[in-house]
Amino acid sequence: MQTGTVERTFPARASLGQRLRTALSLKQKSGLRQHNWAGYLFISPWLIGFFAFVLMPMVASLVLAFTDYDILSAPQWVGLANFERMFTEDARYWRSVRATFYYVFIAVPFRLAFALAVAMLLNTKRKGVSLYRAVYYAPSIVGGSIAIAVMWREIFSSDGVINYVLAFLGAPNLNWLGNPRTAIWTLILLAAWQFGSPMLIFLAGLKQIPSEYYEAASIDGAGAWDKFLKITLPLLTPIIFFNLVMQVISGFMAFTQAFILSGGTGAPLDTTLFYALYLYIRAFNNLEMGYSSAMAWVLLLIIAFFTGLIFKSSSQWVFYESKGEE
Repeated sequence: MQTGTVERTFPARASLGQRLRTALSLKQKSGLRQHNWAGYLFISPWLIGFFAFVLMPMVASLVLAFTDYDILSAPQWVGLANFERMFTEDARYWRSVRATFYYVFIAVPFRLAFALAVAMLLNTKRKGVSLYRAVYYAPSIVGGSIAIAVMWREIFSSDGVINYVLAFLGAPNLNWLGNPRTAIWTLILLAAWQFGSPMLIFLAGLKQIPSEYYEAASIDGAGAWDKFLKITLPLLTPIIFFNLVMQVISGFMAFTQAFILSGGTGAPLDTTLFYALYLYIRAFNNLEMGYSSAMAWVLLLIIAFFTGLIFKSSSQWVFYESKGEE
């Protein structure tokens, strides 16, 4: 039996060199298989976590989206009834969509513009600039926490710091959180205050721009604004693209700030009823798990659509160095 196996592996007419190469190849394949198993063993905690806490819940959510499920009883298949109800009967759902879109389309550009401005200020050789970078990044570390949202609510309360400053200046006090016109702007300002993460990414991109470009532009008589428009912005477009994608995704999933500042209701008049907050209300306040699962999948499609739109448009405004070399 072993002789036949050896003859099949090493034919009788094969030269010594061919036999050595065949043996070496078999040994290498065996070694690769051993290395593969070692690799799978090392990433097994991540694989277990992915399948148990990401993939399986996603599949379960997709199935529940077509059911009527309240946790207390078994799911009942209803087909597309949840989606039909969402799009045709639930007026509050559309108010949550409007509030979320308003927030994303204003807060994201505002945050990115502010982050870029601060990054340019910190992209200088000044004493203590490293300390300033750490201080400016601090709000982003704790900005999404409940404690910071509570602090922000107190700042904009009727007897908070903002109204105290207005009273000192002789201006009337404003009900920031109770006025439908100003409530969402408190959330937008909080989002802008959390500019630290995109600011650091912009700062890293600014440091990659060769100083020779600015020196040559100065010799040609270009001003600061011309340098920004013709050198800084074009070379930063890959960084802007990355930050834009990440901030749009996080903007659509905003939850904690709206939950704390509105008391978990989206008040006043649902102007702060973000999509994720309304999904939470449907799931955990009303125990409509099937309906909230359908909402979650619609949100996923919305985020995928806008992310794909950004990727599709990137060929028109994102400039890479390799493109110029081609």
